[in-house]
Formats: sequence, structure tokens, C-alpha cells
Amino acid sequence: MTKKVALVTGAMGGLGTAICRALADEGYTVAANCLPAFAPAADWLATQRAAGYDFHVAEADVSDYTGCAAMVRKIETELGPIAVLVNNAGITRDKFFPKMAKEQWDAVIATNLTSLFNVTHHISPMMAERGWGRIINISSVNGVKGQAGQTNYSAAKAGVLGFTKALAQELVTRGVTVNAIAPGYIATEMVMAIRDDVREAIRETVPMKRFGTPEEIGGLVRYFASDLAGYITGATININGGLHMG
Repeated sequence: MTKKVALVTGAMGGLGTAICRALADEGYTVAANCLPAFAPAADWLATQRAAGYDFHVAEADVSDYTGCAAMVRKIETELGPIAVLVNNAGITRDKFFPKMAKEQWDAVIATNLTSLFNVTHHISPMMAERGWGRIINISSVNGVKGQAGQTNYSAAKAGVLGFTKALAQELVTRGVTVNAIAPGYIATEMVMAIRDDVREAIRETVPMKRFGTPEEIGGLVRYFASDLAGYITGATININGGLHMG
């Protein structure tokens, strides 16, 4: 039996890696998206292979519609039909709004929100035609509640939630579910590299008094990708240790 194919955007960061591994553990062939000529890709692949994971690199800048189209065609030709799409790519360009440059706004909106159109637009019609698909969009607690210094990021991640609910309604009769995950503070390498006193102050704001793990996000993606989640669509799951309850 041919394995189903999953595409994960922004695959080579802390969350992306955990998501790729969770889907591979579920039996998916995983296409791991990164920027074209992404220097760390070879080392990342080698690390994953050493851990027993054989991923396929899928190069494209998710803010480039044409590049995303080419990436999708290549995956479908070389690996097979994409059954699961995880829109995970994201960046931050934090600045209080009066001092935020338009370039900082545009970059975050393009990578964190417009990317959903650029990638999903090429995949969702094929999922609908085939009668089965899972689209999983990674938002953020700050897209749910807002965050000072992140008007660009919060706006983009809130947009992800609106996109999720609208597309879910369009695809609900076609065997394709569309759901969102809104993580809080997760113990990625980036977060754990924050200065100790600052990191502990952040941890204290979380009612559970701990950070989430990338594996907890990966586990939720794995569930959403499964047949067991076939009756859930248009949902946002908050996974934030009680930091915000929606």
C-alpha cells in the first residue's frame, strides 16, 4: 500500500521538526518545506536520518505563489498526492506599532498569512476532488488574545483562524477537514535560548508553570491528520497551559 503524503511548511524549526516526526510515526511520507538553498537543510536531514526519519525536502518560499505551485507539482509527481497539509511556516518581526516599519508588517503578513493562500490554493481543490484531505493551520495564542509589540504577528495569526473557519465551510461536504492549532509558549530551541531570568518570568505567566513541548503540538497534528478526527472541522484547539482559555 502506498503511503499517504504530508506536506509541512516551515518544517525545519522546532515545531516543524516535531510535526514531521509525528506524521512519519503515523506512516506518512513527509515532504519538509524550507526556503530554496536553505543552508541548514543538509544538516537537518542528516540529524533526522540519524534519528530514524527519512524526510523529503520541498523547497519554496511560501510567500511566493508561483514557487509554491512548482513545489506542489514536484511533490505530487515524485511522491504522490498530498493528503495532509500543515501550514506551519512563520516568522516574527516584533516592534511596538508606532515604530513598526512597513517592511516588518509586510514580511510577517506574507509569511504567516498570505502563505496559507499560496500553498493551500494549489492543494485543496485536489483534496476535494479525491474526497479526502486534512488541512491543519498553526496559529498562536497571540492570534487569539493579541500581544503588545506583535500587531503584525497577532493580526496574521488571527487571520489564520478566520481562514480556517471559512475554508472548512467550503470543504465540509468534500471529505476535507480544516482545523487550527493555537500554541502558547513551547520549549523550542529558540525559546530555551532566551536569557534565564527572562525565560523564567515568561514561564511564571503560564498557569501550568511550564512550557509546552514540541511533541505535544506534533501529537495534536497527528490526531487531526487521522481518520479519528474526521468529524472535527473549523475548530481551533488552544494548547497553552491555561494561559488563555477560549
